[in-house]
Amino acid sequence: MRGRSWIKALRQEEALRVRARIAELEKDLTAASPAQGRQQRHEAGHELRNAKFRLERLEECIAAMP
Repeated sequence: MRGRSWIKALRQEEALRVRARIAELEKDLTAASPAQGRQQRHEAGHELRNAKFRLERLEECIAAMP
C-alpha cells in the first residue's frame, strides 16, 4: 500500500509537467505570427487557461497534504 508521500510526489510531478506545458504555450503565443491563424491562437489560449487552472488546483492539493 502506498502512502501520502507517494501521492504527494505524483501531484508534484504532475505540477512540473503542467508548468512546463504552460511555459511552452506562453512561448508559442508570444512567438505566434499572424500566418498561424486566429483559430490556432485561440485554441492555444484556451489550453493555456485550462493548464493554469489545473496548476492552481494541483498546488492547492499539494499544499493541503501534510
